[in-house]
Parts: sequence; structure tokens; C-alpha cells
Amino acid sequence: MKTIVQKFGGSSVANAQRVFNVARIVTEAYNQGNNVVVVVSAQGDTTDDLIEKAKEINPNPSKREMDVLLATGEQMSMSLLAMAIEKLGCPVVSLTGWQAGVRTDTNHGASHIKTLKAERIQNELAKKNIVIVAGFQGINRYDDVTTLGRGGSDTSAVAIAASLHADLCQIFTDVDGVYTADPRLVPGARKLDEITYDEMLELASLGAQVLHNRSVEMAKKFHVDLEVLSSLEDKPGTKVKEVTKMEKMLIKGVAKDDNVARISVMNVPDVPGIAYRIFSMLAAKRINVDIILQSVGRDQTKDISFTVEKDQKDRAIQLLEEAKDTIQAKSIVCNDNICKVSIVGSGMQSNPGVASRMFGALFESNINIHMISTSEIKISVLIDLEDGKRAVTAIHDAFFDEFNA
Repeated sequence: MKTIVQKFGGSSVANAQRVFNVARIVTEAYNQGNNVVVVVSAQGDTTDDLIEKAKEINPNPSKREMDVLLATGEQMSMSLLAMAIEKLGCPVVSLTGWQAGVRTDTNHGASHIKTLKAERIQNELAKKNIVIVAGFQGINRYDDVTTLGRGGSDTSAVAIAASLHADLCQIFTDVDGVYTADPRLVPGARKLDEITYDEMLELASLGAQVLHNRSVEMAKKFHVDLEVLSSLEDKPGTKVKEVTKMEKMLIKGVAKDDNVARISVMNVPDVPGIAYRIFSMLAAKRINVDIILQSVGRDQTKDISFTVEKDQKDRAIQLLEEAKDTIQAKSIVCNDNICKVSIVGSGMQSNPGVASRMFGALFESNINIHMISTSEIKISVLIDLEDGKRAVTAIHDAFFDEFNA
């Protein structure tokens, strides 16, 4: 008997028809003799609707109360799905995140799972129940409800799979796998049969919205077998694993991230410790920094530029303005009319010329590069927001039409 964890996103349970479709998928797996645990997200746009309702009452509510409110979306999904499965004649029980044993840190709105005690889930499976768990949520040491941030249901599913030593964790979405680019932007994008954890982690971190990056990180750490597949079409998906057979592929994908703002700290003294002061201050306030560029200025000064998520830019600018005298900066400049376009692939480690081909595709499309960041398996560039879609298409054509034909 296998243990399977199945996660269904908001679009998969968006209405009654889709809830019954998910119930059919779940009961088919159960009737094949498997232990089945299901993790669900809030229906459709429920989370966005709840955020708007909160704003009607209080434009600046506490993060604790927002967590209490937002957690209700997943609870609605789990109970509706349980009702559908009951109607199909299978035994089922629904559990909130805290009933399922999900314990998190105290960072409301973006909590990390610290422990997962799955005794209740195991007891329900022993009773031959299908177990449905509300994703995206847990409880902290103060017994307060917490949420894991956008995409957190993926992380809930992988954490449960790891805790149960599940044979497979299936992530059902409205697409049928991981593609070489967003098929909505690039009609010629190709579905991958498999991809490594490292490649998927980079793509998820760089804007590909198929999987939450923390879920991939956890899957790699605990060796969870992942599969991304469609809840709307009955066809094989994409396997996410440690090693793949597709070594001949130079890159695995092109990703675009519009949630980027560039902040420049201008004309700070060119002396030791300035970068430390800037980035330790941001880190203390949990502001994540991505691409960093330090340029030589004039008269023993330098400029330091870096990127943050758009929803963190105002707080970052405020901190830097408050510390402007301390770091002796002439000015703080922000540009959020930009995007980050990246290529990812383990094949680039042993193939010279990948960067030049990427930059050549941008040059031929008359797209200017503002910043560049590289690692062993990725290259990211910062460009104007209006050029993002053209850039993804041009880069994808350059690699997949020629190298991977």
C-alpha cells in the first residue's frame, strides 16, 4: 500500500464542478488501495477577496488578525471537498493546519514550518479515511494561527509528504507540468518530462509560478518525489527529482519576474563596512535582497544597487532614508518599472557561450540590460518592464530553436 499526498491549487477547486472533479481524482487514487492525504488551497480568488474585505474595515490591520482571516479560505475548501468525497461514498475527514500538527515560527504572514507532528493524520489513515488538510497554515508556540505566505500550500503538502515518508507528492495545477517558459507568454514553450530539484528551485525563485520555492527546497532536503500535473487533464506531468536523464538540454527554462524593484544607494564612502551596514540593517527587518551591484563612483565614493520585492521596497527605502546620515549616502533612488528575466539549466556548467547567446538575443531585440547576476546554473538580467515579454520570447527562441531542436 502506497501513501500519496495530493495538493490542489485554488483554480483546481474554484467552483462546485471543479471540486467534484478533484473528488473524483482523489477517490480514484483511494480506490486503488492507496493511503491518500489531500492538501487544498483557497478557492479561486478567495484570498484576494478576503484581503479586500479586510481593507474595507482597516487599511492597516495587524498581521496576526490577517492570518486568522486568510486561514479561513483553505478551511472552506477542505470542508467542501470533504462533502464532495462523502457524496461519492468514501470515508473522509478534514483537518485544519494545526489539527494536522503543523507548527511554525512566529513570523505572521510568511511563517516557516518548524515541526510537523503527523500523529493525527496517521491515526485517520489507519481508520481508512481520506485525510484532507487545509494548506498554507499552521500554529505557532503561542497557539496563534499563522500562514506560510503565497504559495504556502505547496510547502504544506511537501512537509506532510516528508513527515509521512510518502511514496509520492503530486502537485495538481491548471497546467500539465513544468514548461521551458510560461506557455501564456511563449506559444512554443515545451513541457519537460523531468527537471532536477536545483533547476526547479531556481525557476521557482526567479518567477516561474508552478511551484513555491520553499516547497522545492524542502523536497530536495527530505528526498520527496514530486510530480507537477494538471487537475483538468488526465496526462503525465513533470517529475522533479535529484538527477534527470535530459543532460543534453543546455537550459531547462526561461523565467520572468515582474515583482522586482531596484534600489540604489548613491555616493556612499568607498570604505570597508558600508555594504555590511546597509544589508545587515535590511536583514534585521526581514527584507530579502537579490541581485547586488557595486559600482565605482567618484571622489572615493561608490554606488550600491540591489533588488527587492515590490511589496518590500517602501520599507527598505524608509530604512535607508532614516540611516542616510549614518551611511553617508547622497541619495536613495528607486525604480520599480523593471523585471527580471532568467535562464536556468545545469547544462550551462559545461557549455561555454551560454551568457553570450542570451545577451545576443537581447541585443538583436534592442533590449537594454541594467544589471546581471550569475550562478553555476542560472543567469539573470534586469531589464525594463515593458521589454519583459519580448525578452522571454527572444531568449527562448535562441536556445530551444537552435540548441534543443
